[in-house]
Amino acid sequence: MWWRSASFIMDRKQNRIQNDVVSMENDDNNPSNTNISAYYQTRAAHNAVVTTDWLAQSQAAAAAAAVAETSDGEIEGGKLDVVSNSDKALSVIDVFNGWRKQPHLAEAVAAIRALASVIRSSNATTMMELEIELKKASDSLKSWDATSISLTAGCDLFMRYVTRTSALEYEDFNSAKSRLIERAEKFGEISYKARKIIAMLSQEFIFDGCTILVHGFSRVVLEILKLAAQDKKLFRVFCTEGRPDRTGLRLSNELAKLDVPVKLLIDSAVAYSMDEVNMVFVGADGVVESGGIINMMGTYQIALIAHSMNKPVYVAAESYKFARLYPLDQKDLAPALRPIDFGVPIPSKVEVERSARDYTPPQYLTLLFTDLGVLTPSVVSDELIQLYL
Repeated sequence: MWWRSASFIMDRKQNRIQNDVVSMENDDNNPSNTNISAYYQTRAAHNAVVTTDWLAQSQAAAAAAAVAETSDGEIEGGKLDVVSNSDKALSVIDVFNGWRKQPHLAEAVAAIRALASVIRSSNATTMMELEIELKKASDSLKSWDATSISLTAGCDLFMRYVTRTSALEYEDFNSAKSRLIERAEKFGEISYKARKIIAMLSQEFIFDGCTILVHGFSRVVLEILKLAAQDKKLFRVFCTEGRPDRTGLRLSNELAKLDVPVKLLIDSAVAYSMDEVNMVFVGADGVVESGGIINMMGTYQIALIAHSMNKPVYVAAESYKFARLYPLDQKDLAPALRPIDFGVPIPSKVEVERSARDYTPPQYLTLLFTDLGVLTPSVVSDELIQLYL
């Protein structure tokens, strides 16, 4: 369970009922369905298409507007819009999927831009109608993948940021709608630039001659290491293999292209190699109210080892991943399942753990690098209050 307010508990019960119905329908339509989460499928798809072209796009994340290409063609002016008055209506999910095809764009940012398109294309004539339409679009995106923490948090933060202004009460509808569009686009730009801001904030903590241990394929961690390499800092990186999807292997390949000395470790060799490590850098799928993080499976045990050997553990996470969640232990996490291939047949009586992520409590983390600044875990709850109120 999540430690939430009464309203969130009621919402969760309703979502459970809806998810059970959807799950039953999916099982009936697809007997071979293995319940692999969209969260994991998205990560795998994005990690598989990382290229040097993407690295160039990531470096330019602070640019004001980008014209990006998708597999369906070019997005003019960096915008895709919902079409609400046509037989061939383009839903918010279609727009979201259009943005999501870009490997440099985070899933939450794709959702934020899809919600902005809902405001631009809305035919509502009152603020109430527009807010209801926006709320429905947000709920559709969140239900698209209920296991994605950053997607849910990004949608919630967008709704709070865009509609949180008293000026809307005193303006005519057209002026108020224009203000909403302006705030929506501003929030999208802030979220898009977050990765670059975090990379710049973290550079003071990387020193010449240091050894950095990383786990999983985090695009913001890659941006941090890339910027450090461009600044001619001398460091080396230990990458865990990241089985079963080999995320560490992909990250090591990208670092090798940057001429960064890199060593690939099997996941079970973390404790063996920790005495050579000066610091640990990890990303996060979500930052929770306690200041802990939810991230790729194995992050918790790495943080435990680092803490026991007095090695700092740094987390790089964008503010749109801050979620109003309070897990008390590992079993409180909503499952995000992934396929596991051991290379040999597994007897049907043998149970296989397929969860893709774990929870790392705040006492094992040193600092969080965010676009809001460099934070200690204890400050996260205060920042969440500022973001959501």
